[in-house]
Amino acid sequence: MDLAFLWIQNGNKLPTEAQYPYTAKDGTCKSVKGSVGVKDYTDVKTNSPAQLKAALNKQPVSVAVEADKAVFQHYTSGVITGSACGTSLDHGVLAVGYGADYYIVKNSWGAAWGDKGYLKIGVEAGAGVCGIQSTASYPTD
Repeated sequence: MDLAFLWIQNGNKLPTEAQYPYTAKDGTCKSVKGSVGVKDYTDVKTNSPAQLKAALNKQPVSVAVEADKAVFQHYTSGVITGSACGTSLDHGVLAVGYGADYYIVKNSWGAAWGDKGYLKIGVEAGAGVCGIQSTASYPTD
């Protein structure tokens, strides 16, 4: 996520969902002039559930997870826990909130995936379930 924030800081703007909607289809990406920028960002302390929750109290947080396992790809409900995902990060998602023992995460695969586009990932020590606490950051301006 840090490289994406740096790219945006260097004058590249992102399109909004209205400007470039997600289609969930293979194809060629279009070049769309965006309107959303980022002036700065903050990294969340690595492997810290408390710090990720503190950041989520302020705003949504960009996180990386391992999403190449069946438990993630075929998620429909419940809370993903344990080591079924692994921690080899390969997919960026958006943590948008949390409960007592899970994070609420918005995926980019559209509302037909998961629980209307969302999933719950358990809170555990260290890298966390699916590696969610390994590398998190958020724009600060």
